[in-house]
Amino acid sequence: MFFRQVRRNAAKNRKGSGLFFGSLVIAIIAFYTLLSLGEQDVMRFLSELESDAVQKLLAMLPQVYLVSLFFVFFLVYFACKYQTDSRKREFAMYLMLGMRRSRLFFTLLCETLWNSLVSLIIGLPAALLLTEGISMATAKIVGLGIIGHQFSFSIQAILWTICGFVAVQLLSMLIICIPLGYAQPAELLRSDAAKKQRKMSRRGSSVSLVAGILLLLAAWYLGIFLLESLEGMVMLLLLLFGCLGTFLFYRGLGGFLAGRLEGKYPRARGLETFTGRQVQENVVSQYKALAIASLLLLMALSCISYGISAGPGRTISAHSADFSIFGSSAQAEDFLHKSGLQDKIKASYPMYLSNSNREFDLENLKSVISSMEGSENIVEYMHMDYVISQSSYNKMQKAMGKEPLKLGKNRAALYTSMHRDEVNFYRVVGQAVKAGAFVGIKGKLYQLEPALYSDNVVADRAISIYMALIVPDPLYKKLAAEPGPYCRNVHLADAFVKEQGLMQATRQVDQKLAAAGLEYDSYLGGIGRNLFYSVAASYLTVYLGILFLLIANTVIGMKYLISQRQNRHRYRTLFLLGADTKRMCRSVKHQIQIFFSLVLGLAAINSIAAILSMLTSLTRLPEDQLGGVLAMAAAALMVFVLAELLYIRIVKRAACREIRTLAVWEQRERSDNL
Repeated sequence: MFFRQVRRNAAKNRKGSGLFFGSLVIAIIAFYTLLSLGEQDVMRFLSELESDAVQKLLAMLPQVYLVSLFFVFFLVYFACKYQTDSRKREFAMYLMLGMRRSRLFFTLLCETLWNSLVSLIIGLPAALLLTEGISMATAKIVGLGIIGHQFSFSIQAILWTICGFVAVQLLSMLIICIPLGYAQPAELLRSDAAKKQRKMSRRGSSVSLVAGILLLLAAWYLGIFLLESLEGMVMLLLLLFGCLGTFLFYRGLGGFLAGRLEGKYPRARGLETFTGRQVQENVVSQYKALAIASLLLLMALSCISYGISAGPGRTISAHSADFSIFGSSAQAEDFLHKSGLQDKIKASYPMYLSNSNREFDLENLKSVISSMEGSENIVEYMHMDYVISQSSYNKMQKAMGKEPLKLGKNRAALYTSMHRDEVNFYRVVGQAVKAGAFVGIKGKLYQLEPALYSDNVVADRAISIYMALIVPDPLYKKLAAEPGPYCRNVHLADAFVKEQGLMQATRQVDQKLAAAGLEYDSYLGGIGRNLFYSVAASYLTVYLGILFLLIANTVIGMKYLISQRQNRHRYRTLFLLGADTKRMCRSVKHQIQIFFSLVLGLAAINSIAAILSMLTSLTRLPEDQLGGVLAMAAAALMVFVLAELLYIRIVKRAACREIRTLAVWEQRERSDNL
């Protein structure tokens, strides 16, 4: 009988509060998604390339897990608090009927454990499907293909998910139930009254609002124009101004809304004045919660935006050769002939790259660069030590499907292998070669082509070139300190890559090269480090962003619903005055829209400054990647908007359900009085 009652109460609670139960399921999915990171395809592949780096990341997961526990605790706490507050009358009746407090506590404990079990039964399969989808999507996005995908099922992740989730829920219920243990039935039966508000003068509200706006403007200026890293005084001031400005803004917003309401009194119709006053009082009494929720939403948008820019937007550099084989050219050719890979190789050629035995005259180039804005560090460290053969570079261009480089008489091309993140370097040097700069070689001036070339001349970044000259073959033979080929580049056939996927195709050739004992580098091996850090940064920041998004929305929704319950007597008064359920529901829906809009509006405006700061100062995306990143950011924004609309809809339904419950109670009381 007891356990039947526990199951019935738990089922009624789940049915009556979708936001509560959904929060529990989301917490489970969040935990498992993080803990199973090491089992995903991309991470397994990266562990083969960069096992030390992957191990460092996996060693960080316990700390991230604890941080997630801390944040998820608040998500579960607010959900559980709303659920228990709605049952105070029920608890009072149990006590009045003679139930011991220990028995009541044990009942709540069993209901919590039962809800945990049901949440786990639903959440764990959903988490498995989500992680599999993320694994395949990430592999597809970063260009590894999904052929060879392995289903991941981590027993350890499931156990830690269960332990963390149950611990968080039990701790939340324990904190909530302690005050219930000392409450008398009369206190539980009495309608909650809103806490007395601290009045603030109109002048004080105006000063607080203006001060908050000024601090936020100062934070925007610091972030967009002065921020260069996540460390230093600028970052400290940015955080201080941003947080303090947000709190002051919401602290002064209540007075501003009160002034707006007073101006609308003569024109107000129906419940407009009541609706506005409810919103204004919620802002005054809960401005701290609004500020925290707004900051959490800002963190969510910033993390998601950074994850997008650090992931797909920056994951893979320009793909030149698939393999670079070092050593004797004859040995490499013999291997390719005997390995049976002829039908899997599109192109194979020697790459002629060498140090120069001559010094270059860079005075004209330095002079032109010096005339460009932002060229100080470039001129100071400028040097040129390498030369590249035009014919071998053109073979690479042809294999990549690009137009060959055509050099006229007394002309050369400037080359660099600097990372594409060095946006200022590419901008300044690119402008210099377009302006017609020259380089001196053996007393003769060679005009540079009006384009800066940067395709990797080897599969891996085995050699880092600040600046080099691409010159005709006869001149290369005169300038090269080592005229022999630096390596032999190999390009895989397009059909082979399309059939097997880049990851599988590279692995097959990689195994044969390793078995032959040749020294080589591969494209995937070369990007392993960058790919690892990009995927790790993208995954963790997007994960935290989604977590912040869920917590912020739960805080806003639960704060409103708790406030509505505390002011239940006002809605009962409106019923006595003749207001119908339809109008009351319309009023609470309007309140919820305004309540969410106040938080979302400031968070959206702040996020614009934060995203601009990250894209211009921190991530420094190349121009050719900026469009793709912005497109993905727009898609993420659409998902964010849909998530917000879903949360608002859920809160509206819960609020209207509360109004209908009150209407039923009022009708019963009227019937009893008659």
